[in-house]
Amino acid sequence: MAESGPHGLEGWRLLVVEDEYVIAADLADSLKDLGIEVIGPAASVEEALELVESEGARLDGALLDINIKDQPVYPVADVLAARGLPFIFTTGYDAATIPAAYAEVPRCGKPIDKTHLVHCLVKTRRSE
Repeated sequence: MAESGPHGLEGWRLLVVEDEYVIAADLADSLKDLGIEVIGPAASVEEALELVESEGARLDGALLDINIKDQPVYPVADVLAARGLPFIFTTGYDAATIPAAYAEVPRCGKPIDKTHLVHCLVKTRRSE
């Protein structure tokens, strides 16, 4: 993965899991503007798990909405964690509602502030 660009994010391959089309499209566009290759967006937990399986070795991380079509995204988070892949929750939920097992996962609240998102991505990338 490339380290070029002002944030060192160019060439990174991120899975996006988001079921709201407008949010997913906006998020994908923002990531592409940073030079990030977007995998997905996946609009269901099942689709996300399929993408992790098919793209797993080539993924650099993921952005996960916590509630996907009324299902928690935690099964996807668990698979990513087991593979050592970093992820960020993008959610409108308060941090207090996130289970303790995921308390250390970075969180970007909705509506997503692009500056904060870049900060979270850079921090996550550096902690790989």
